[in-house]
Amino acid sequence: MTIQETEAEAAFRAGREWFKSAVVYQIYPRSFADSNGDGVGDLRGIIGRLDYLQKLGVDVVWLSPVYRSPQDDNGYDISDYRDIDPVFGDLETLDELLAGLHDRGMKLVMDLVVNHTSDEHPWFLESRSSKDNPKRDWYWWRTPRSGAEPGSAWAEPNNWGSAFSGPAWEYDAATGECYLHLFSKKQPDLNWENPDVRAAIYDMMNWWLDRGVDGFRMDVINFISKEPSLPDGPKAEGMLYGDGSPHYICGPRIHEFLQEMHQEVFAGRDKDLLTVGEMPGVTVEDAVLFTDPGRQELDMVFQFEHVALDQEGGNKWRPKKLLLTDLKQSLGRWQEGLAERGWNSLYWGNHDQARAVSRFGDDGEYRELSAKMLAAVLHLHRGTPYVYQGEELGMTNMAFGAISDYRDIEVLNHHREATTHLGHTDAEVLAALAPLNRDNARTPVQWDASRNAGFTTGAPWIAVNPNANTINAAAQVDDPDSVFSFYRNVIALRHADPVVAYGDFTMLLPDDEHVYAFRRSLPDAEMLVLGNFSGTSQRCDLGDDAWNGAERVLGNYPAEPGLELRPWEVKVFRRTM
Repeated sequence: MTIQETEAEAAFRAGREWFKSAVVYQIYPRSFADSNGDGVGDLRGIIGRLDYLQKLGVDVVWLSPVYRSPQDDNGYDISDYRDIDPVFGDLETLDELLAGLHDRGMKLVMDLVVNHTSDEHPWFLESRSSKDNPKRDWYWWRTPRSGAEPGSAWAEPNNWGSAFSGPAWEYDAATGECYLHLFSKKQPDLNWENPDVRAAIYDMMNWWLDRGVDGFRMDVINFISKEPSLPDGPKAEGMLYGDGSPHYICGPRIHEFLQEMHQEVFAGRDKDLLTVGEMPGVTVEDAVLFTDPGRQELDMVFQFEHVALDQEGGNKWRPKKLLLTDLKQSLGRWQEGLAERGWNSLYWGNHDQARAVSRFGDDGEYRELSAKMLAAVLHLHRGTPYVYQGEELGMTNMAFGAISDYRDIEVLNHHREATTHLGHTDAEVLAALAPLNRDNARTPVQWDASRNAGFTTGAPWIAVNPNANTINAAAQVDDPDSVFSFYRNVIALRHADPVVAYGDFTMLLPDDEHVYAFRRSLPDAEMLVLGNFSGTSQRCDLGDDAWNGAERVLGNYPAEPGLELRPWEVKVFRRTM
């Protein structure tokens, strides 16, 4: 149903930041829609699906990188920040996409990757050309470890490991030094200590904002400040490399750099913009500082605490069962910690995470019900929700067979290291990879039941999930009971009801192993959200009988009175005070 705002509620909302009632949709362009049959999604393909996004009701599109790139890490290795990679289109097509979004009342947020560049970026080509090149200090160069043969194993300047396996250093024979790369060896880290680096980045960001984009999602932005001495990190038993993260996660100048960025790029612009920082390892206390409006750093951050709860020691290749009580404790702590200052971003999945319904729900018998339940529970928290492409259809993880079926550099590097250096068999590694690998989220969007799910007329760059015959957009957009339609309803509820965007959050039943329950409240209205994370019926004892007579505003089953929950059921009630 549509909930009418009172004049008081409208006035209450008017003074708040626009993004608090907004919903963001992430597009991973190479897997979204292919317009020219080359098997890779592109900007023209996105343009052809703008009416679909408008019907869904989202406010912002976050576009994963489309800049010119060698595609070592699918575009997160940028060789030219001011051009579009030909595989996706060109700047004129980007402008057309931007205009199409704006005409439909949506904004465009670009992915910004400035912790590192491609090793094919002109900046790095100059930097590696000689030790006395003016751009030498734009990246982190160090001599090999004393006493070691340059270029040999364990000659790296420190013991840090790369996020994509192997050491975080690459030896460059031309100058006899090593450069730092926290990710692929084709992604050298920029040296933000150099003011010329920062000035060049700010100039580029201003160029994009002047072109009309509406903000940035900033990739691993809390890695940009590093301890200048780059000391060794602690090395856990059985690990090949040390953990350098204490020396680059939220480093010594991170707040200074982000405040400077705000001043040089965003301050004084009279347009509604969005800045969100991806921040692995960030704490609630850190996030309060990063997102406090008075500090002028970021609007919100992506934190990773809740998506590490189903991993042993935070190692995604050692999956474990997720406990609902752990999830509630984590998300509840973030809700409480950012209640007075700052703001939450809300997500189940993205291009780096497994499919939400396979990970947190039931992608078998109860796929549709659990996908709907997950949508309501997430979106009705306090914060800005993010929908990852295909999530609104209940798309599931992919069953990959051999290692040759994978495309992700993280997977391929881990498989090689685990089978050659760590003594694991191919079967063991493939089993560990299956639940949480990033390619689960990168299979093409399933538009219809035709060949290649309507994604491309050619050979797709990565295989289409075979279940596209039954899980696809064409079967759902006009079905009022579909996952897609449920997402439309929950997004509309956020837009219409100030309780969702601005209400206080109170976790209920924190020790219940099956039911996720919370209350949202403003002085004149309250909302109760009940989600059953199990395949068996559950009864909720809230100690508040008044909710039994409250209006049900959202649910994924035909309405039944009371607070009992059927398998994977969600019930949302609203009452005025």
